Amino acid sequence: MYVRTLDQLHGTAAVQEYWDNTMTNVDLLSVLDGMGFSMHDVRASAGLEHSLWYKHHREANYIVSGNASVKNLSTGEIWHLGPGAIYMAGPDDRHHFTADTDVHLVSIFNPALSIGADYDEEGTLAPSGEVPDGRDAMFFKSIKDLHAEGREKVVAGGGARFIPTLLQEDGMGFTLSDVRVEGGNEGTFWYKHHWVANYILEGCGQLTDLSTGKNWEMKPGTIYMVGPEDQHNIRADTDLHMLSVFNPPLRGDEQYDTEGALSPSGPLPAGMS
Repeated sequence: MYVRTLDQLHGTAAVQEYWDNTMTNVDLLSVLDGMGFSMHDVRASAGLEHSLWYKHHREANYIVSGNASVKNLSTGEIWHLGPGAIYMAGPDDRHHFTADTDVHLVSIFNPALSIGADYDEEGTLAPSGEVPDGRDAMFFKSIKDLHAEGREKVVAGGGARFIPTLLQEDGMGFTLSDVRVEGGNEGTFWYKHHWVANYILEGCGQLTDLSTGKNWEMKPGTIYMVGPEDQHNIRADTDLHMLSVFNPPLRGDEQYDTEGALSPSGPLPAGMS
C-alpha cells in the first residue's frame, strides 16, 4: 500500500505544462508503479483547443468539473460534456478537444505512460507498451445514464455506492468506478485479486493499513494504491467522492465477500513491491 498527494508531486518531474501553459498535467501514477495503467490529474484553461491522436494508447477521461467539447475528426460528431461525463479514445480516434470553461479531468492511459511523457506535432504520445484490444471508435458514457440503467452497486452495509463505468467488455484494460461513501461510514477491504488506485475528489476521511496500523488522512488530491497484500479500513469523516481504477478489469457481476475482496477477474499486474 502506498499513498501520494498532489502537494507532494508539485515541483517534481511528475508535473508538466503543455501548450503555452494552458494545460497542467500531474502524473499520479506512471509505468514505474506497475499497475498496468497510468493516472493523471489534468487542468485545462478555458479556451484551450488542441487536436489529439492516441495512436499507441487507449485513454479514458473523467470530467470532474467544468465543460468541454470533443469532436471526432473522422466523423465530425461533437459531444458537449460536463461533470460526470467519461469519454474514451484509442488508436483510431483523431479528435479535437476544446475547454469551454476551466476544466478538471482525471485521465487514465493503457499502456501506462512514463513520467513526463510529451506530445508530438500530431498530438500523439510515444509507444509505451502493448495496446489492449478495444472498441473501434471513441465512445462516451455518463454517471447519470449509468445510474439510470441500474449500474450502481451498494457495499459496506449500504454506506458506500459505486458505479463501474468501464468493464472488461469495453476493452480498455482497466475498470474505472465512480465511488461515493456517506459520512460516518467505514468499511474493511482486501483486494486479494486486484490492484486498485483510489483518487479522492471530495470529502475527507481516514485510511488505515490493518497489517501495520499506519494511518493516512484522505482529502482531495490524495491517491492511494492497494493490492493483494493490503487489508485496509476506510472511514469517511464527511461524504467522500473518489475514483477507483481496477486492474484486472471487472466483468461487472463481481460481489464483495466477507473479507472485502472481489472474485478474480483476470491476471494480476506486477504492482509495486
